[in-house]
Amino acid sequence: MGPEVGKLKPIMSSQVIQTGPNKAPNIPLLPERRSQSYWQGMLKRTFHSLQAVIGGLIVLFFALVAVFGPTLAPKSPTAMNMKANQRLAPPGGEFLLGTDDFGRDIFSRILHGAGASFQVGIFSVGIALIIGTILGLLAGYQGGKLDGIIMSLMDILFAFPAVLLAIAIMAVLGPTLNNVILAIGIVNLPAFVRLTRGSVLSVKNLLYIEAAHGLGVPGPLIAFRHILPNIISPLIVQASLTVAAAILTEASLSYLGLGNPPPAPSWGNMLSSGYGFMQTSPWPAVFPGLAIMIAVLGFNLLGDGLRDALDPTIKD
Repeated sequence: MGPEVGKLKPIMSSQVIQTGPNKAPNIPLLPERRSQSYWQGMLKRTFHSLQAVIGGLIVLFFALVAVFGPTLAPKSPTAMNMKANQRLAPPGGEFLLGTDDFGRDIFSRILHGAGASFQVGIFSVGIALIIGTILGLLAGYQGGKLDGIIMSLMDILFAFPAVLLAIAIMAVLGPTLNNVILAIGIVNLPAFVRLTRGSVLSVKNLLYIEAAHGLGVPGPLIAFRHILPNIISPLIVQASLTVAAAILTEASLSYLGLGNPPPAPSWGNMLSSGYGFMQTSPWPAVFPGLAIMIAVLGFNLLGDGLRDALDPTIKD
């Protein structure tokens, strides 16, 4: 769950609740915002975590490849050469990672495909995070019939296997990169809604929320100003881990012909087209498969490291 609420502010005379026969002031009304030392401790733990550092470096490397890969690619990713000595050429020489069955440079296609895979991972998770957080706040804070309706819809989405639901959405919308992003965002939506709702339920009845109600603070302001900052940590961890799952889902859809449409390269459709040559010329499938594996590993390591760094029970 989210980090515990920080230390309480010094109690002002207007923030005192008088109790007992001597009316001793005990209870403050509002929590203190995250102190600078909290975030410094979090950063310190992050940089001291070997998992987080290695994962962050891997993610940074692939992010740079996604941004600058098309500029650095030595050849066109879609240029075909059907000469016998250019098709399925082994790695080395003119082609660093070899060529595929159409004579296209695998290295250039991997550099271009990184952009598509990272776009799907980042934007689909961004959609799920934003919409899921809003719906989870509404469900957890409002409760009642609205909670029941939202969670029933999420249960329906959860009933479908992730890839099967994405395939169904893609079959309706059509195979384009934007539709892949939307489909994977919908698939990952229930996880963020449930996580947000559970975190809200764990803090909504704490004293500082009750005090805000008593002071007449509007409900939406309580949800976004007082509750959301105290449940953001598990959402950050969930987002970093879900990006890895989104990249895998995009690869699965592309492998099935429902991802980024050819001839535009993506790691998934490169893996799909090269699978048939595994016994004789494995490099068209091996290299994009390695790219997927290392990128997913990086996000998983980063997510595990962030989970430890943001855990409020861990002391420096």
